[in-house]
Amino acid sequence: MRCVLSLTPCVGMLGVFMAAQPALAAAPVELGQVLITEEEQDDLSAASERLRAIPGASNMVDMHSIGQGRVASNQDVLAYQPGVFAQSAGNDGIKLSIRGSGINRAPGAHGSGVYTLFDGLPLTGPGGTPYELFEPLWLSRAEVLRGANGFDQGALALGGAINYVTHTGRDAAPLQIRYEVGSRGYQHRHISSGQVLGGLDYYVALTDVEYNGYQRHSSGSASGIAANIGYRFNPNLETRFYLRYRETENELAGRLTKDQIKHHPRAANPSYLARDDSRPQPGSTWVGNKTTFYLDDDAKLEAGLVYHDYPMDLREGPMRLKVAYTDVSGTLDYRRRDTLFGRESKSTIGWRTTKHLPNSGASQFARNGHVFADRTRDFTYQGSDTVLHVGNDLELVPNVWLTTGLAAIYTRRESDVTYPAQGGKVSLHDWDYAPRVGLRYDIRPDLQVYGNLSRSVEPPHPWSLIWSAPSVGGKQIQPIKMQNQTATTLEVGARGESTVGRWDLAWYYSQVRHELLAVEVVPNFTSEFNASATVHQGVEAGLDSTLWEQSGMGRLSLRQAYTFSDFHYRDDEKFGHNRLPGIPMHYYQAELRFDWPNGFYAGLNTQMASKVQVDYANSYHADDYATLGARLGWDSPQRDWQTWLDLRNLTNKRYAATVTPGFNDAGRDIARSTPGEGAAVYAGVSYTFH
Repeated sequence: MRCVLSLTPCVGMLGVFMAAQPALAAAPVELGQVLITEEEQDDLSAASERLRAIPGASNMVDMHSIGQGRVASNQDVLAYQPGVFAQSAGNDGIKLSIRGSGINRAPGAHGSGVYTLFDGLPLTGPGGTPYELFEPLWLSRAEVLRGANGFDQGALALGGAINYVTHTGRDAAPLQIRYEVGSRGYQHRHISSGQVLGGLDYYVALTDVEYNGYQRHSSGSASGIAANIGYRFNPNLETRFYLRYRETENELAGRLTKDQIKHHPRAANPSYLARDDSRPQPGSTWVGNKTTFYLDDDAKLEAGLVYHDYPMDLREGPMRLKVAYTDVSGTLDYRRRDTLFGRESKSTIGWRTTKHLPNSGASQFARNGHVFADRTRDFTYQGSDTVLHVGNDLELVPNVWLTTGLAAIYTRRESDVTYPAQGGKVSLHDWDYAPRVGLRYDIRPDLQVYGNLSRSVEPPHPWSLIWSAPSVGGKQIQPIKMQNQTATTLEVGARGESTVGRWDLAWYYSQVRHELLAVEVVPNFTSEFNASATVHQGVEAGLDSTLWEQSGMGRLSLRQAYTFSDFHYRDDEKFGHNRLPGIPMHYYQAELRFDWPNGFYAGLNTQMASKVQVDYANSYHADDYATLGARLGWDSPQRDWQTWLDLRNLTNKRYAATVTPGFNDAGRDIARSTPGEGAAVYAGVSYTFH
């Protein structure tokens, strides 16, 4: 692999990590010329300390720096994060994978492999993670807990957890207005307000977006509201209510061949045009409450409750599918600090459960081109996940901490065809467990090493029991049984600060059993199956460096993120040791930036990815690519005005952003890839009233 623009070579970046020198480990967050409030600084510092106390890899994503350019989707939020692959699927949905989690599940209605939370409360349910409630401008930060490091959140998935934290009245401005505009009809409007009124604080935001899309027939729009209100009754009791509501509508352009991406990347798949495929999502609602009881100085109890309703109208392929999902979740977490054997001890006991309500189900309708016909089938999706987890951090000797934990998980999955005739019901009930042990050593305040051994558990989606069933007369009739995916993972790493900058480095090795892999069995129809034994292993590295700085002159900095991913079968009967398709082995992002004291900034950025296999037989691949971008802007010293210009893919590179693999393409160029966006220009302005 090579790094363009002569930005510090990737191998060199990894080699200098261990040349640690004393630095200010507790230095305040530096965001160029962005100033942040004392309340925000306290929240960021506390969150960073929590992540640093985990004996494993994590990412802290601060939305202040993300907001200095286009913020269109979750792809922009998770850019420049080592260990995280996030690429747009052409609309609000992205393909998100951490350590190969959910590597080939479609980036559409149901994401998987990463347990997702809003403000510490569940979003992910038995049906996966729907994407329509993700509006990045509502966020103050995102906490990425890679792999087993999401254990204390009740996350047992291979990829870990992401907690998206919304603004509150304690870190938001009384009024903020933001407007983004750009290529191909892109417009993004946002207005928000947050204040503290004695013991009460509130935050409310209204946002809408529209775009024509890069491909033909890929336009979309979305609008929604986020709000929360909190009240501190006294120093020992506080509560907060949350609301998210958002509507989305996306035309679907379909996937292209490699030849089409090379010569006609803005074309749409002809079959999608013939049927006018689209995915209206008429309105998703997420309502939650979190109440915290501070029992004493060393113990607290936190209880949460969530209602999540997310109907979908999937008009893709030779049918129409109307889905009505409704989840209810509950959480309970008890944390306390003690002295055990004369040493400091921190304990956690947590419980979470998410259950589909009984009215969840789907109806299928036949279609002929643009004409929808009669209802052809009804079927139900039912499921629940319940996790009980216990964990402890014990200081064995000064600065050496032992982390232990054990989680028990009960999963239920049911699918049933109820119309026009009973097609057979499948009901799966499983108990499983996930132990964890870790060790971290704070060698110095600016240097830490760690390691952990863990087990992960992930059940299939209820819908996969139907859509993976054998076809009878062109229809999936009898649901099938599937097994939970499990994995045993070893992780070692280090992080710190030195003369080369703030760095982190992690290596992991996972042996996966019954991996849940998706495959496109016929055009526009994807099924999911348990695979034979697989291996996921990789290296995740990040480095934020100050290359030059002088008082009154400015600062030149370089941030880099590199992810090495090696995912392959272990002696599969058909595919041997083939690589799993869907994710590039090498993925690198970097930005070289200069900040002036008066608030101006300018930078160059790049993204590189190696080739990606597009079928399990490894008979064909999407090409490697490198893109170049630039960003410049100004943040006023008074913290009110902000403006920026974001230039994407300056060389108009034509490449595949995501792939949806097949079994064996026999070396043929099949339409399996979604093109990445071509050259584009985006501009934005925001005003904040304090």
